[in-house]
Amino acid sequence: MKPIYLALPLILLLGCDSNEVGDVSLGLFTTKDIKLDAFTDPVVTGVTCHVSSIEANLDFSDPSDSAIACRQTGPINAQMIATIDKSASGDVLFSKSKSIFFKSMKIRRIFDAQHQTLMYVSYSTKETSGSFKHSLSTVPLWGTEAYGKTSGD
Repeated sequence: MKPIYLALPLILLLGCDSNEVGDVSLGLFTTKDIKLDAFTDPVVTGVTCHVSSIEANLDFSDPSDSAIACRQTGPINAQMIATIDKSASGDVLFSKSKSIFFKSMKIRRIFDAQHQTLMYVSYSTKETSGSFKHSLSTVPLWGTEAYGKTSGD
């Protein structure tokens, strides 16, 4: 794996607060808000994802709920697809701490070669137990320069 690809998730982590594009209060008498973050896939730069998650400002842990929507917002070419991890587990692109107790929200990109589609899944992890709460968004390569020129390796 090239060193630049190892640094990209770290860069995203450092800048995740600056990716906030919205903040919805859940009421006057609650400390919980819905935070909306946007990020561009660091390798497939023609994809932008918007993620919503609950933030509980005065709690030790945020809820595990999150939602994700990803869309093509620019060109996607075969060179981009050629450099991504095509394993069944894909690449973690984004991680945000949700607790002082080792809980985090992650976004992972997985390539479905058969259907020529990028899948982005948002989920929560905890070191002692996982979470079943997750959200999925897909970006088909149909209509892009990369369509039909990629393989699952």
